[in-house]
Amino acid sequence: MMSNDPGADGYPMDSVARWPAADIAASWQRELPGVRTEAIEINTPLWRIAKVLADDRRRTLARLGVDPSTLDLLSVIRRSGPPYELTTREITRRTLITAGAVSQRVARAERAGLVERSPSPASRRAVSVRLTDVGHALIESTVRSLLEHEADLISSLAAVERSALAGLLARLEHALTT
Repeated sequence: MMSNDPGADGYPMDSVARWPAADIAASWQRELPGVRTEAIEINTPLWRIAKVLADDRRRTLARLGVDPSTLDLLSVIRRSGPPYELTTREITRRTLITAGAVSQRVARAERAGLVERSPSPASRRAVSVRLTDVGHALIESTVRSLLEHEADLISSLAAVERSALAGLLARLEHALTT
């Protein structure tokens, strides 16, 4: 957890917001008059929050005994619904990672007894990957714990604020990725 003890600058010593984005923007406006700084007050907090959330997720997954790539693989299969089986091509499409990376993840998960591979009925060249009972139990318990914890992380926002923020972030993400 972070310390709330103030440092010499008056901000908490371990605070992710040691330098408020508004102060950074004002400093650049002073130093480079006319430069556009409106992105600083959006991007800087997003970068800081992303780092805090990513670090927290890594620690949480380590505590739960699951690495991020295994979580990703098992999650995409579990979210597919019964019979909790996808081809490696479908996993590649849904996870946006390379076929080689999918193959490595599947091999690791198979060695751990979390998934099993079999020829796909869809194509003789395709391989299906199915959750085992152990993999199913692991992803369910992990996701329940992880999502409960991550819901606690955003609990300082009211439901209407979370909804508004989700909408704004989705709009920005769409604008940046299309």
